[in-house]
Amino acid sequence: MVKSPGEFERKMLQDKVATAKKIDGFLKNVIASGAFKLKYRITVNPPASQEMETPEILVELAGPDSQLLLERGGEVLRALEVLTHESLHLHAEDHDKVSFDCRGYRAARQQELKLAAQVAADRVLQSGLPYSFAPMSSRERRLIHLAFRDHASLTTQSEGEGGRRYVVLYPKDYKPARSSRR
Repeated sequence: MVKSPGEFERKMLQDKVATAKKIDGFLKNVIASGAFKLKYRITVNPPASQEMETPEILVELAGPDSQLLLERGGEVLRALEVLTHESLHLHAEDHDKVSFDCRGYRAARQQELKLAAQVAADRVLQSGLPYSFAPMSSRERRLIHLAFRDHASLTTQSEGEGGRRYVVLYPKDYKPARSSRR
């Protein structure tokens, strides 16, 4: 039983350190098995960033094979992150607590999403028509939803299934045109 807030925080930190050690073991195995030329740094409670959400554990990868992780929109980096989540048996709501990055990809991608959100907002406000973003990960969809959370004139909704889920940006009072069926 936890007796004081300080004791609770120490317990949480111990759990994070134990999780970081599990990640370390998992990554050593994957990197050795795949013969990747990669190094990594695992940071528990990384410094907060004003630009993006800060995970509780950040894994930063670098090395000669970094480009392999970043090809096709960071597909292998994301896959490595998902496999790590699975190896840790993380619940979906805890996936944001462990995050992977390589050569600043996360920050660049978040800037790209912010810019895309601004362009989409301008387009929807000018045309009055919804805008559908390309399919994206749950973390990226969440960033788009958060960008418009307090917007007076726009609202968002996720649509699609599985890996094809995407965000649609709507004018706040949008009513779809009815099709004339007979």
